Amino acid sequence: MSARIGLIADDDAYFRMAVSAILTRRFDFSDVIEAGSLDEALERLSGEADIDVALFDLSMPGLRTPMNLRAVRECFPQTRVAVISGSNSRRDMLLALEAGVHGYVNKSLSITELTTALETIFNGGIYVPPSLADISAEIGEPAREASPSSDHGDMPGQLTPRQQDVLDLLVQGKTNKEIANALGLGEGTVKIHMAAIFRYFGVNNRAAAAVAGARPYPGRRAF
Repeated sequence: MSARIGLIADDDAYFRMAVSAILTRRFDFSDVIEAGSLDEALERLSGEADIDVALFDLSMPGLRTPMNLRAVRECFPQTRVAVISGSNSRRDMLLALEAGVHGYVNKSLSITELTTALETIFNGGIYVPPSLADISAEIGEPAREASPSSDHGDMPGQLTPRQQDVLDLLVQGKTNKEIANALGLGEGTVKIHMAAIFRYFGVNNRAAAAVAGARPYPGRRAF
């Protein structure tokens, strides 16, 4: 079996250590990369071509809406992506699953249950919390809250500070390579941020994103 590499993104260092131990001891991962923020996780993903599994804590800034999860799924289709969260909110579960993740795992699970859930994900399945079986009638309903100040697709939510940096430079006409050099990022990381920016504004090209970013938008930083 080839060496497997995992990534766990969570702002709780002790939880990262616990999950890392499970991945290495029970699933024979050769390496587990830990990240304490979404931006750090994206930079590690773009810098490692062989990450098999990426686990994200939903409570980290930037992950309360599906925008960034969808961007990761689009940019890294070969990586199994799952959410590990302390939230039992049905809306959170549905938003994450609709974003295309391979599972939604609650932090309250026992070690045995968590291991079983991860095994399902690693074996190519989709782990869905059993509690969703009680709301089958709601699954087809839209799981988004309307934002009174905007109609930008996946919102509510805001761009992360790093995504705002990328957008500011995009508005200035910079290329991905120039943006990467200016911010000290890899071009792969800029690509992920760009995908999230496109989803935020509901556009599909750089020109439209630049136009939208030049106008007032919710959460825009004051200069």
